[in-house]
Amino acid sequence: MAWSIAQVARMSKVTSRTLRHYDAIGLLEPAWIGGNGYRYYEREQLLKLQRILLLRDLGLGLDTVAEVLDGRHRTVDVLRNHARWLAAEQERLAKLARTVSRTIEELEGGDEVKMEELFDGFDADRQARYEAELVERYGDQAQEHIDEGKRRMKGWTKADADGFMAEWNTLRQAYAELFDAGVAADSPRALDVTDRHYRWVCRSWTPNRESYTGLGELYVDAPDFKVQFDAHAEGFAEYVRDAIAAYAAARL
Repeated sequence: MAWSIAQVARMSKVTSRTLRHYDAIGLLEPAWIGGNGYRYYEREQLLKLQRILLLRDLGLGLDTVAEVLDGRHRTVDVLRNHARWLAAEQERLAKLARTVSRTIEELEGGDEVKMEELFDGFDADRQARYEAELVERYGDQAQEHIDEGKRRMKGWTKADADGFMAEWNTLRQAYAELFDAGVAADSPRALDVTDRHYRWVCRSWTPNRESYTGLGELYVDAPDFKVQFDAHAEGFAEYVRDAIAAYAAARL
């Protein structure tokens, strides 16, 4: 017995579009395709679809589901690793929830959020690695800048931190528009955007020519920063680095 794609969609509560996508990526091919171009599924495909939906309900991505179905990984091993990730994610979200609650209290007139609580739930280990790398590259001067930044941010509220990150996103967009338009990294327009970036950095610490140039190099050398920039386009991180170097040479 065979069922049309429309019948399978009704039975499984999965859209026909999703079933076609599963076919396109090789996850669930129909048993056969009729002369009218319609997909038809038999019992074997329905059982496989049932297993796909179970794994998806457990939170696994389509790539991982495909690996399980192909026998590349044992289901129990994949689920065990996924359980560990869920536990870590649960802990992270609990921290974020506590931070949001404290911020609400502060905005409603409660005590000011402490500096160490301001970014609670975010990746403190990653920030520590960046700081250590800067100190290793530039010595005690970099540590002075880091300490200065922490002193300046000590009185920040969560709203201040959110505004700081919102400005970062605005700056990245401004750089992206220049990059996409082919504007040279050392052009007046790029220098103007970089002036905004420099003033944004100065809200937390005040770099000199050397340390500001080093910050631009960090955007390329640190994988987390580079991925963030190159998600827009390959070479974008290098463009921002060059704009910062040009600004440092011309104006600092």
